[in-house]
Amino acid sequence: MNVTAYLERINYRGSLIPSPETLRDLQVAHLLNVPFENLSIHAQQPIVLNNEALFSKIVERRRGGFCYELNGLFASLLRELGFFVGMLSAEVANDSGAFSQPFDHMTLLVKLEERWLVDVGFGDSFLEPLKIDALSEQVQGEEAFRIVPDGDYLLLLRKRAEGWKPEYRFTLQPYQYNDFEGMCRYHQTSPQSHFTQKRVCSQATITGRITLSDMRFIVTTNGVREESTLASTKEFDELLYDKFGIASDSLTP
Repeated sequence: MNVTAYLERINYRGSLIPSPETLRDLQVAHLLNVPFENLSIHAQQPIVLNNEALFSKIVERRRGGFCYELNGLFASLLRELGFFVGMLSAEVANDSGAFSQPFDHMTLLVKLEERWLVDVGFGDSFLEPLKIDALSEQVQGEEAFRIVPDGDYLLLLRKRAEGWKPEYRFTLQPYQYNDFEGMCRYHQTSPQSHFTQKRVCSQATITGRITLSDMRFIVTTNGVREESTLASTKEFDELLYDKFGIASDSLTP
């Protein structure tokens, strides 16, 4: 891997010593510079789960991706820098609290002196890595998270106005790309997958988040959400390039 090019892609110029501080800074830099997006699915561009293809897409062509792509390639970067990383299967909670099937989401385990949950592929979630073995509340700005045992799983909880709500559950069993291929294919092809139902491009900012969701542009600043409806495909393409650096001509089949 061309580590220098990857670090330039995420605008990272900090320490490369494997430490909690470096891990934190790398995750934050990644989330602020690489969007969570499913545009390849709607452009009929096959998603290939190997480091060479993902590096070409995310680093060289300055695209984003969804969980298997973003966390998969980020895991490879961390390994190149000397971190111990495992790719984990996670099951995502729906609004009723029920969980999806295994391999619906890829998240990461990083082992240092402590074990950390790392995720650059879940969209609007925790900005900094979370301590897996800390049962107490972990506060990040206005947000708070907990990781608690749940039978054979660990459960990621997020504090909402109505109380603690599950984000996803996971085990610490590590997997490889090929274990995620079935669900990656499902999310590219199934009408039941939320990834096939609408185009999404979303990225964290210093003050919140910006999101293109089909013909809506959503800006959240310090907890205040503003939404506008786009008038045309041209406006969508312009915002995609101006806000996320993705040119519409990169989305040809």
